[in-house]
Amino acid sequence: MLLKSFLLLHVFSATVGMLSGYMAMLFRKGSGLHGAAGTVFFAAMLSATTAGATIALFLRPNHANAMGSVLTLYLVATAWVAAKRRDGKTGMFDIGALVFVLALATAGAIWGVQAASSAAAAKDGYPGAFYFIFGSIALLFGLSDVRMLVRGGVVGARRIARHLWRMCFALLFATLSFYPGQAKLFSKTVRQTNLLYVPAILLAGAMLLGLYRVSVRKRVPQLAEAAR
Repeated sequence: MLLKSFLLLHVFSATVGMLSGYMAMLFRKGSGLHGAAGTVFFAAMLSATTAGATIALFLRPNHANAMGSVLTLYLVATAWVAAKRRDGKTGMFDIGALVFVLALATAGAIWGVQAASSAAAAKDGYPGAFYFIFGSIALLFGLSDVRMLVRGGVVGARRIARHLWRMCFALLFATLSFYPGQAKLFSKTVRQTNLLYVPAILLAGAMLLGLYRVSVRKRVPQLAEAAR
């Protein structure tokens, strides 16, 4: 009964999270609708990842699912803080987040080695490559945290970029967990069309476009300052 309750919470929250996440991407940045959709996305993903991590760690142990859940939880939490912290200052939360994500990267490397060296070349049904990839992603975000802490925080375009790509990665992970993660829910005919990959492709494109716009916005003041 407990497992079923957490599964229902996970599925419901993830569904709300994906819908609100895509709505936030569509609404104009800085608008009230964007903020409202982002708030719903944050709350829903916090619920979905917490439920998913609880299942993967305690109720139905699976190292791969646990890694995916806690990494997404980290991304959502740090992206939310980046959006709300306009003064650019850092604090204990940022240090704790860095330790957390570096520990996750280390776990990914260890589990990857265990999977690759096992007789089945897998751990909990996932190959070593899965753990190495997610561990590498966690490490890259950890390095980004180190850079932010060394700088004393991020403001302006850098703060927006930090918020954008972390939220987009969290939404992308949720989308990929839905498909191809749950490909069994769809008929072979539907899967063969490859149309279910379209949301993930569009999201990746929108994320890259958004980061490009932010980088342009960041360069303009720099160029203006250099011209003086």
